Amino acid sequence: MDCACGHRHWGLHGAAGLLLVRREPLSVVLQHRAIWSHHGGTWGIPGGARQPDESAEQAALREAHEEAGIDPAAVGIRGETVLSHPDWSYTTVIAEELVPVHPAVTDAESDEIRWVPVDEVDALPLLPAFADAWPALRARITASD
Repeated sequence: MDCACGHRHWGLHGAAGLLLVRREPLSVVLQHRAIWSHHGGTWGIPGGARQPDESAEQAALREAHEEAGIDPAAVGIRGETVLSHPDWSYTTVIAEELVPVHPAVTDAESDEIRWVPVDEVDALPLLPAFADAWPALRARITASD
């Protein structure tokens, strides 16, 4: 969709992604985006467009299941952050691993999906919007450590 901010965004109803946290060792699930995709070759969280009448939490859990094989029953939702634009929004749903989660590439949108130690996230070529959001997200997940 074309937003009044001057950018084109994915998802007529906004988008959402899942930032899944493992406490020991402190790590997050990241997706290495397929080269052909939007911002291909970068790392971010599993996510995508929200469907009509779908909450951000529902969308994030659905997308994480579709893209990374993450069972929604294996995670506990801890909160969310919203990036708002004039005509669009992206919600990062923050969750913790309740039982061991073994993410895997389950569709063509990813080259790799894996647990990344929090201290190593900044060393990866990050999706630009995730790179902008990461310092605040990191502070939030480490504050609840």
